[in-house]
Amino acid sequence: MHRRHRGEQGEQRAEDFLIDRGLRLVERNYQCRSGEIDLVMLDPNPSDTEVLAFVEVRLRGPGARVDSIDSVDERKQRKLATAARHFLMAHPQWQEHACRFDVVGIDGEEGRLRWIPGAFELPG
Repeated sequence: MHRRHRGEQGEQRAEDFLIDRGLRLVERNYQCRSGEIDLVMLDPNPSDTEVLAFVEVRLRGPGARVDSIDSVDERKQRKLATAARHFLMAHPQWQEHACRFDVVGIDGEEGRLRWIPGAFELPG
């Protein structure tokens, strides 16, 4: 239970951080068979177009072998992409928006937060 609570706190911290930077929450913890998207946010920047951001929030404690950002490996990226496709099929009003995949990493005992907009792209 402690781990789940810590994860929820990390997601809330990431959400607050992104909202402070002008993004708007569309959906939290979107789930489908292929996985979960922690946060779906709408980024109005640049001002000429809104971008739908699928955000993965990763926490790593002190002594972790891989930092939070690097833990989003190719396998996890594929799962996120499949979940994002499902989200877009289930919510046709977002299908015409530009999309990107962001990662918010929270590391170490001090909880250093890093946001990588457009952290990865899908081939093809």
